[in-house]
Amino acid sequence: MAITAFEATETVAEDDASTCGSHLACLLIDREEAERMAAVLKAIADPTRLQILRLIERAPAGEACVCDLTECLGLRQPTVSHHLKIMTDAGLLDRERRGTWSWFSVNQEGLRRIRDILEPVSS
Repeated sequence: MAITAFEATETVAEDDASTCGSHLACLLIDREEAERMAAVLKAIADPTRLQILRLIERAPAGEACVCDLTECLGLRQPTVSHHLKIMTDAGLLDRERRGTWSWFSVNQEGLRRIRDILEPVSS
């Protein structure tokens, strides 16, 4: 994760607590990295997608076919495929084509990136 430092342009005297000023080091995440992180978080910020992620995670072989997911979720195949595409594009799922069906498994690296986003940065 790229961090960019910006110096605060205003300083406040330590004894003047009534004045608001920048006390932050202004360590920002690089804008492009922030956009990538937001895309991954948006990919799981949906109740159906969270259900899909859990279903696949807990599947006996660690993978699930679209047909199994539609039955479990009670949704139509195009809807489930839409959610799977978003999650696959975000790097959260891996897709393997077998005949006419697609099988999905959890991408462990994708989950690690989510954990890295959510874990506090140590100083």
